[in-house]
Amino acid sequence: MKKSIIYLSLISSFLLFSCKKTQENKAEESKVETTEQSSEAVAEGESGNKEVELTQAQYNASNIQLSILGKKNLSDVIRVNGSTELPVQSQADVSSFLSGTITSINVNLGDYVKKGQTIALIDSPEFIQLKEQYTISKSNLEYLELEYKRQQTLRQENVNSEKTYQKTKSDLTIERARFESLSNRLNLVNAAANAKSLRVVSPINGNISAIPIKIGSSVMAGQSLFSIVDNSELHLDLMVYEKDLPLVKVGQKVSFSFTNIDETVVTAKIFSITKSFEPGTKTVIVHAKIDNVLDTLIPGLYVNALIHIGEKTVDALPNKAIIKADGREFIFILEDEVEEAGGMSYHFERVEVKSGVSELGYTQVTILESIPADSQIVIDGAYYVQSHLAKTSGGAPEHAH
Repeated sequence: MKKSIIYLSLISSFLLFSCKKTQENKAEESKVETTEQSSEAVAEGESGNKEVELTQAQYNASNIQLSILGKKNLSDVIRVNGSTELPVQSQADVSSFLSGTITSINVNLGDYVKKGQTIALIDSPEFIQLKEQYTISKSNLEYLELEYKRQQTLRQENVNSEKTYQKTKSDLTIERARFESLSNRLNLVNAAANAKSLRVVSPINGNISAIPIKIGSSVMAGQSLFSIVDNSELHLDLMVYEKDLPLVKVGQKVSFSFTNIDETVVTAKIFSITKSFEPGTKTVIVHAKIDNVLDTLIPGLYVNALIHIGEKTVDALPNKAIIKADGREFIFILEDEVEEAGGMSYHFERVEVKSGVSELGYTQVTILESIPADSQIVIDGAYYVQSHLAKTSGGAPEHAH
Protein backbone atom coordinates (compact mmCIF):
# COMPACT_ATOMS: atom_id res chain seq x y z
CA MET A 1 0.00 0.00 0.00
CA LYS A 2 2.83 2.36 0.91
CA LYS A 3 4.58 1.66 -2.43
CA SER A 4 1.39 2.53 -4.35
CA ILE A 5 1.14 5.89 -2.65
CA ILE A 6 4.76 6.69 -3.50
CA TYR A 7 4.20 5.67 -7.10
CA LEU A 8 1.10 7.90 -7.47
CA SER A 9 3.01 10.83 -6.01
CA LEU A 10 5.79 10.46 -8.59
CA ILE A 11 3.30 10.33 -11.49
CA SER A 12 1.52 13.49 -10.26
CA SER A 13 4.78 15.40 -9.98
CA PHE A 14 5.79 14.39 -13.47
CA LEU A 15 2.44 15.48 -14.93
CA LEU A 16 2.59 18.86 -13.20
CA PHE A 17 6.12 19.47 -14.48
CA SER A 18 5.10 18.56 -18.04
CA CYS A 19 2.08 20.91 -17.99
CA LYS A 20 4.20 23.79 -16.68
CA LYS A 21 6.84 23.20 -19.38
CA THR A 22 4.18 23.12 -22.12
CA GLN A 23 2.72 26.44 -20.91
CA GLU A 24 6.18 28.02 -20.84
CA ASN A 25 6.89 26.83 -24.40
CA LYS A 26 3.57 28.18 -25.64
CA ALA A 27 4.23 31.51 -23.97
CA GLU A 28 7.71 31.65 -25.53
CA GLU A 29 6.33 30.80 -28.98
CA SER A 30 3.63 33.45 -28.61
CA LYS A 31 6.27 36.00 -27.65
CA VAL A 32 8.44 35.09 -30.67
CA GLU A 33 5.42 35.28 -33.01
CA THR A 34 4.44 38.68 -31.62
CA THR A 35 8.02 39.91 -32.03
CA GLU A 36 8.12 38.69 -35.65
CA GLN A 37 4.81 40.38 -36.41
CA SER A 38 6.07 43.62 -34.86
CA SER A 39 9.26 43.42 -36.91
CA GLU A 40 7.23 42.90 -40.08
CA ALA A 41 5.04 45.86 -39.20
CA VAL A 42 8.08 48.05 -38.56
CA ALA A 43 9.69 46.92 -41.78
CA GLU A 44 6.51 47.73 -43.67
CA GLY A 45 6.32 51.13 -42.02
CA GLU A 46 9.93 51.92 -42.86
CA SER A 47 9.68 50.92 -46.49
CA GLY A 48 6.37 52.66 -47.01
CA ASN A 49 5.30 49.89 -49.44
CA LYS A 50 1.56 49.52 -49.75
CA GLU A 51 -0.66 47.67 -52.18
CA VAL A 52 -3.71 48.99 -53.98
CA GLU A 53 -6.37 47.05 -55.84
CA LEU A 54 -8.49 48.68 -58.53
CA THR A 55 -11.52 47.22 -60.23
CA GLN A 56 -11.94 47.32 -63.98
CA ALA A 57 -14.26 50.32 -63.69
CA GLN A 58 -11.87 52.22 -61.41
CA TYR A 59 -8.93 51.46 -63.69
CA ASN A 60 -10.80 52.72 -66.76
CA ALA A 61 -12.01 55.87 -64.98
CA SER A 62 -8.49 56.84 -63.90
CA ASN A 63 -7.03 56.79 -67.46
CA ILE A 64 -3.92 55.09 -66.14
CA GLN A 65 -0.95 54.84 -68.51
CA LEU A 66 1.87 52.35 -67.97
CA SER A 67 5.45 52.23 -69.17
CA ILE A 68 8.80 50.77 -68.21
CA LEU A 69 11.62 52.83 -66.68
CA GLY A 70 13.46 54.63 -69.49
CA LYS A 71 16.68 56.53 -70.07
CA LYS A 72 16.81 60.29 -70.69
CA ASN A 73 19.56 62.83 -71.33
CA LEU A 74 18.97 65.31 -68.54
CA SER A 75 21.10 68.30 -67.65
CA ASP A 76 23.23 68.28 -64.56
CA VAL A 77 22.45 71.54 -62.77
CA ILE A 78 23.54 73.93 -60.04
CA ARG A 79 20.72 75.47 -58.02
CA VAL A 80 21.16 79.21 -57.37
CA ASN A 81 19.14 82.27 -56.38
CA GLY A 82 19.21 85.74 -57.85
CA SER A 83 17.17 88.65 -59.14
CA THR A 84 16.31 90.53 -62.32
CA GLU A 85 18.51 93.58 -62.89
CA LEU A 86 18.67 96.38 -65.44
CA PRO A 87 22.01 97.57 -66.91
CA VAL A 88 22.82 101.26 -66.49
CA GLN A 89 22.70 101.68 -70.28
CA SER A 90 18.96 100.94 -70.14
CA GLN A 91 18.14 103.57 -67.50
CA ALA A 92 17.93 107.33 -67.98
CA ASP A 93 17.33 110.43 -65.88
CA VAL A 94 16.10 113.22 -68.17
CA SER A 95 17.08 116.80 -67.35
CA SER A 96 17.41 120.19 -69.03
CA PHE A 97 20.63 122.08 -69.80
CA LEU A 98 18.83 125.38 -69.09
CA SER A 99 16.59 126.57 -66.27
CA GLY A 100 12.99 127.61 -66.80
CA THR A 101 9.33 126.79 -66.14
CA ILE A 102 7.48 123.65 -67.23
CA THR A 103 4.65 124.58 -69.61
CA SER A 104 3.69 121.16 -71.02
CA ILE A 105 4.03 117.50 -70.01
CA ASN A 106 3.22 115.14 -72.88
CA VAL A 107 3.48 111.72 -71.16
CA ASN A 108 2.10 109.80 -68.19
CA LEU A 109 3.68 107.24 -65.88
CA GLY A 110 4.16 103.92 -67.66
CA ASP A 111 3.94 105.38 -71.18
CA TYR A 112 6.32 103.96 -73.77
CA VAL A 113 8.46 106.61 -75.48
CA LYS A 114 10.98 106.50 -78.30
CA LYS A 115 14.43 108.04 -78.41
CA GLY A 116 14.17 111.71 -79.50
CA GLN A 117 10.45 112.00 -78.68
CA THR A 118 9.39 115.33 -77.09
CA ILE A 119 8.06 114.61 -73.61
CA ALA A 120 7.84 118.16 -72.15
CA LEU A 121 8.24 121.87 -73.01
CA ILE A 122 10.01 124.57 -70.97
CA ASP A 123 9.79 128.35 -71.20
CA SER A 124 13.31 129.54 -70.48
CA PRO A 125 14.74 133.11 -70.33
CA GLU A 126 18.17 131.53 -70.83
CA PHE A 127 16.92 129.94 -74.04
CA ILE A 128 15.64 133.30 -75.28
CA GLN A 129 19.02 134.86 -74.55
CA LEU A 130 20.76 132.00 -76.35
CA LYS A 131 18.60 132.51 -79.44
CA GLU A 132 19.41 136.24 -79.38
CA GLN A 133 23.13 135.57 -79.25
CA TYR A 134 22.77 133.08 -82.09
CA THR A 135 20.92 135.56 -84.30
CA ILE A 136 23.43 138.34 -83.66
CA SER A 137 26.35 136.02 -84.34
CA LYS A 138 24.79 134.79 -87.54
CA SER A 139 24.33 138.37 -88.77
CA ASN A 140 27.89 139.35 -87.81
CA LEU A 141 29.25 136.28 -89.58
CA GLU A 142 27.46 137.17 -92.82
CA TYR A 143 28.88 140.73 -92.67
CA LEU A 144 32.41 139.59 -91.86
CA GLU A 145 32.44 137.04 -94.69
CA LEU A 146 31.56 139.81 -97.20
CA GLU A 147 34.07 142.20 -95.61
CA TYR A 148 36.80 139.57 -95.72
CA LYS A 149 36.22 138.98 -99.44
CA ARG A 150 36.37 142.74 -100.06
CA GLN A 151 39.58 143.19 -98.06
CA GLN A 152 41.10 140.18 -99.78
CA THR A 153 40.46 141.76 -103.21
CA LEU A 154 41.87 145.09 -102.07
CA ARG A 155 44.94 143.40 -100.68
CA GLN A 156 45.58 141.63 -103.98
CA GLU A 157 45.48 145.06 -105.69
CA ASN A 158 47.74 146.42 -102.95
CA VAL A 159 45.19 149.07 -102.05
CA ASN A 160 44.76 148.30 -98.33
CA SER A 161 47.36 147.50 -95.74
CA GLU A 162 48.35 144.00 -94.59
CA LYS A 163 47.28 144.93 -91.07
CA THR A 164 43.71 145.75 -92.13
CA TYR A 165 43.46 142.53 -94.09
CA GLN A 166 44.72 140.40 -91.19
CA LYS A 167 42.37 142.14 -88.73
CA THR A 168 39.34 141.32 -90.91
CA LYS A 169 40.51 137.74 -91.27
CA SER A 170 40.92 137.38 -87.50
CA ASP A 171 37.48 138.85 -86.77
CA LEU A 172 35.93 136.39 -89.23
CA THR A 173 37.66 133.41 -87.62
CA ILE A 174 36.52 134.45 -84.13
CA GLU A 175 32.94 134.97 -85.23
CA ARG A 176 32.85 131.63 -87.01
CA ALA A 177 33.98 129.89 -83.80
CA ARG A 178 31.38 131.81 -81.76
CA PHE A 179 28.59 130.99 -84.22
CA GLU A 180 29.55 127.29 -84.25
CA SER A 181 29.53 127.23 -80.42
CA LEU A 182 26.06 128.81 -80.26
CA SER A 183 24.78 126.36 -82.90
CA ASN A 184 26.09 123.42 -80.86
CA ARG A 185 24.44 124.79 -77.71
CA LEU A 186 21.10 124.98 -79.54
CA ASN A 187 21.51 121.41 -80.72
CA LEU A 188 22.45 120.38 -77.18
CA VAL A 189 19.18 121.76 -75.78
CA ASN A 190 17.22 120.10 -78.61
CA ALA A 191 15.92 123.40 -80.01
CA ALA A 192 15.94 125.17 -83.33
CA ALA A 193 16.75 128.86 -83.59
CA ASN A 194 13.14 129.69 -84.46
CA ALA A 195 11.62 127.56 -81.65
CA LYS A 196 9.56 129.39 -79.00
CA SER A 197 10.01 126.83 -76.18
CA LEU A 198 12.74 124.51 -75.02
CA ARG A 199 12.04 120.84 -75.81
CA VAL A 200 12.74 118.01 -73.35
CA VAL A 201 13.33 114.79 -75.32
CA SER A 202 13.78 111.14 -74.39
CA PRO A 203 17.40 109.93 -74.69
CA ILE A 204 16.41 106.21 -74.96
CA ASN A 205 13.50 103.94 -75.86
CA GLY A 206 11.63 102.82 -72.77
CA ASN A 207 8.83 103.42 -70.29
CA ILE A 208 8.36 106.45 -68.06
CA SER A 209 9.02 105.31 -64.48
CA ALA A 210 8.98 108.63 -62.60
CA ILE A 211 7.71 112.22 -63.14
CA PRO A 212 8.77 114.37 -60.16
CA ILE A 213 7.47 117.61 -61.76
CA LYS A 214 4.18 119.22 -62.78
CA ILE A 215 3.08 122.06 -65.05
CA GLY A 216 4.33 125.33 -63.65
CA SER A 217 7.28 123.78 -61.83
CA SER A 218 10.44 125.89 -61.88
CA VAL A 219 13.37 123.72 -62.88
CA MET A 220 17.11 124.22 -62.70
CA ALA A 221 19.73 123.08 -65.17
CA GLY A 222 20.64 119.44 -64.43
CA GLN A 223 17.53 118.77 -62.33
CA SER A 224 15.91 115.33 -62.93
CA LEU A 225 12.59 115.79 -64.73
CA PHE A 226 11.77 112.21 -65.81
CA SER A 227 13.09 108.68 -65.25
CA ILE A 228 12.94 106.16 -68.10
CA VAL A 229 13.69 102.41 -68.07
CA ASP A 230 14.06 99.99 -70.96
CA ASN A 231 13.04 96.66 -69.44
CA SER A 232 13.67 94.82 -72.72
CA GLU A 233 17.33 94.66 -71.63
CA LEU A 234 16.65 92.98 -68.27
CA HIS A 235 19.12 90.29 -67.26
CA LEU A 236 19.74 88.01 -64.28
CA ASP A 237 22.22 88.52 -61.48
CA LEU A 238 22.78 85.05 -59.99
CA MET A 239 24.67 84.35 -56.76
CA VAL A 240 27.04 81.40 -57.24
CA TYR A 241 28.92 79.96 -54.26
CA GLU A 242 32.67 79.44 -54.30
CA LYS A 243 32.43 75.62 -54.47
CA ASP A 244 30.31 75.77 -57.65
CA LEU A 245 32.25 78.51 -59.41
CA PRO A 246 34.70 76.21 -61.31
CA LEU A 247 31.70 74.52 -63.00
CA VAL A 248 30.17 77.76 -64.33
CA LYS A 249 31.12 78.99 -67.81
CA VAL A 250 30.05 81.78 -70.16
CA GLY A 251 27.48 80.49 -72.67
CA GLN A 252 25.80 77.98 -70.33
CA LYS A 253 22.02 77.76 -70.30
CA VAL A 254 20.00 78.94 -67.31
CA SER A 255 16.37 78.10 -66.60
CA PHE A 256 14.53 79.98 -63.88
CA SER A 257 11.16 80.76 -62.35
CA PHE A 258 9.95 83.61 -60.19
CA THR A 259 9.78 83.16 -56.43
CA ASN A 260 6.73 85.35 -55.77
CA ILE A 261 4.85 85.43 -59.10
CA ASP A 262 4.22 82.05 -60.74
CA GLU A 263 6.03 78.91 -61.82
CA THR A 264 6.53 79.95 -65.45
CA VAL A 265 9.96 78.68 -66.54
CA VAL A 266 12.06 81.15 -68.57
CA THR A 267 15.50 80.56 -70.07
CA ALA A 268 18.64 82.69 -70.21
CA LYS A 269 22.31 82.40 -71.18
CA ILE A 270 25.35 83.38 -69.11
CA PHE A 271 27.29 86.26 -70.72
CA SER A 272 29.54 87.46 -67.90
CA ILE A 273 31.07 86.30 -64.60
CA THR A 274 32.38 88.87 -62.12
CA LYS A 275 35.92 88.47 -60.85
CA SER A 276 35.42 89.26 -57.18
CA PHE A 277 33.30 88.12 -54.23
CA GLU A 278 30.30 90.13 -53.13
CA PRO A 279 31.00 92.08 -49.91
CA GLY A 280 30.33 89.98 -46.80
CA THR A 281 29.61 86.76 -48.74
CA LYS A 282 31.44 83.94 -50.49
CA THR A 283 29.36 84.32 -53.64
CA VAL A 284 30.19 85.64 -57.08
CA ILE A 285 27.63 87.39 -59.29
CA VAL A 286 27.01 85.68 -62.64
CA HIS A 287 25.14 87.67 -65.30
CA ALA A 288 22.74 85.93 -67.70
CA LYS A 289 20.80 87.46 -70.62
CA ILE A 290 17.11 86.50 -70.66
CA ASP A 291 16.09 84.90 -73.98
CA ASN A 292 12.55 86.29 -74.14
CA VAL A 293 11.83 89.15 -71.76
CA LEU A 294 8.16 89.03 -70.77
CA ASP A 295 6.21 92.31 -70.66
CA THR A 296 5.43 91.65 -66.99
CA LEU A 297 9.08 91.58 -65.93
CA ILE A 298 10.49 94.46 -63.91
CA PRO A 299 13.83 94.96 -62.12
CA GLY A 300 14.24 93.50 -58.65
CA LEU A 301 12.22 90.28 -59.01
CA TYR A 302 13.68 87.35 -57.03
CA VAL A 303 14.25 84.14 -59.01
CA ASN A 304 15.12 80.50 -58.40
CA ALA A 305 17.44 79.33 -61.16
CA LEU A 306 19.18 76.23 -62.49
CA ILE A 307 22.53 76.59 -64.26
CA HIS A 308 22.90 73.70 -66.72
CA ILE A 309 26.52 72.54 -66.52
CA GLY A 310 26.29 69.39 -68.69
CA GLU A 311 24.16 66.42 -69.70
CA LYS A 312 24.09 62.84 -68.49
CA THR A 313 21.99 59.76 -69.30
CA VAL A 314 19.89 58.76 -66.29
CA ASP A 315 16.84 56.68 -65.36
CA ALA A 316 13.92 59.07 -65.68
CA LEU A 317 10.13 59.15 -65.49
CA PRO A 318 7.52 61.78 -66.32
CA ASN A 319 6.97 64.17 -63.42
CA LYS A 320 3.39 62.91 -63.05
CA ALA A 321 4.64 59.42 -62.22
CA ILE A 322 6.14 60.55 -58.90
CA ILE A 323 3.93 61.27 -55.89
CA LYS A 324 4.83 62.52 -52.42
CA ALA A 325 3.58 60.96 -49.19
CA ASP A 326 4.81 61.32 -45.61
CA GLY A 327 7.69 63.48 -46.79
CA ARG A 328 8.97 60.79 -49.19
CA GLU A 329 8.60 60.04 -52.89
CA PHE A 330 6.98 56.99 -54.49
CA ILE A 331 5.93 55.41 -57.75
CA PHE A 332 3.36 52.69 -58.41
CA ILE A 333 4.12 49.50 -60.34
CA LEU A 334 1.56 47.05 -61.70
CA GLU A 335 2.11 43.90 -59.66
CA ASP A 336 -0.61 41.64 -61.04
CA GLU A 337 -3.73 41.48 -63.20
CA VAL A 338 -6.41 39.02 -62.11
CA GLU A 339 -9.47 38.06 -64.15
CA GLU A 340 -12.59 37.97 -61.98
CA ALA A 341 -16.31 37.59 -62.52
CA GLY A 342 -16.90 41.34 -62.75
CA GLY A 343 -13.89 41.99 -64.97
CA MET A 344 -10.19 42.43 -64.48
CA SER A 345 -8.70 43.36 -61.11
CA TYR A 346 -5.46 45.38 -61.06
CA HIS A 347 -3.00 45.15 -58.18
CA PHE A 348 -0.46 47.96 -57.72
CA GLU A 349 2.47 48.22 -55.32
CA ARG A 350 3.86 51.51 -54.08
CA VAL A 351 7.68 51.68 -54.29
CA GLU A 352 9.86 54.38 -52.77
CA VAL A 353 12.19 56.38 -55.01
CA LYS A 354 14.55 59.33 -54.75
CA SER A 355 14.30 62.07 -57.36
CA GLY A 356 17.13 64.00 -58.98
CA VAL A 357 17.31 66.66 -61.67
CA SER A 358 14.18 67.65 -63.61
CA GLU A 359 13.97 68.95 -67.17
CA LEU A 360 11.31 69.20 -69.88
CA GLY A 361 8.70 67.29 -67.88
CA TYR A 362 10.98 64.40 -66.82
CA THR A 363 12.71 63.72 -63.50
CA GLN A 364 15.67 61.51 -62.70
CA VAL A 365 14.69 58.70 -60.30
CA THR A 366 16.62 56.20 -58.22
CA ILE A 367 14.45 53.25 -57.15
CA LEU A 368 15.34 52.36 -53.58
CA GLU A 369 14.57 48.64 -53.86
CA SER A 370 14.94 45.92 -56.45
CA ILE A 371 12.14 45.57 -59.01
CA PRO A 372 12.04 43.57 -62.27
CA ALA A 373 13.56 45.40 -65.23
CA ASP A 374 10.32 45.10 -67.21
CA SER A 375 8.08 46.40 -64.41
CA GLN A 376 5.10 48.36 -65.68
CA ILE A 377 5.16 51.75 -63.93
CA VAL A 378 2.19 54.12 -63.66
CA ILE A 379 3.35 57.19 -65.59
CA ASP A 380 -0.07 58.88 -65.67
CA GLY A 381 -2.77 58.45 -63.05
CA ALA A 382 -0.46 57.92 -60.07
CA TYR A 383 -2.30 60.59 -58.10
CA TYR A 384 -5.57 58.69 -58.56
CA VAL A 385 -4.00 55.45 -57.32
CA GLN A 386 -2.53 57.25 -54.31
CA SER A 387 -5.91 58.85 -53.52
CA HIS A 388 -7.57 55.42 -53.61
CA LEU A 389 -4.85 54.09 -51.31
CA ALA A 390 -5.43 56.96 -48.88
CA LYS A 391 -9.18 56.31 -48.83
CA THR A 392 -8.83 52.59 -48.18
CA SER A 393 -6.25 53.21 -45.44
CA GLY A 394 -8.31 55.97 -43.83
CA GLY A 395 -5.83 58.77 -44.59
CA ALA A 396 -6.11 61.98 -46.52
CA PRO A 397 -5.19 62.07 -50.21
CA GLU A 398 -1.58 62.96 -50.93
CA HIS A 399 -0.28 65.58 -53.31
CA ALA A 400 1.32 64.69 -56.60
CA HIS A 401 4.99 65.45 -57.27
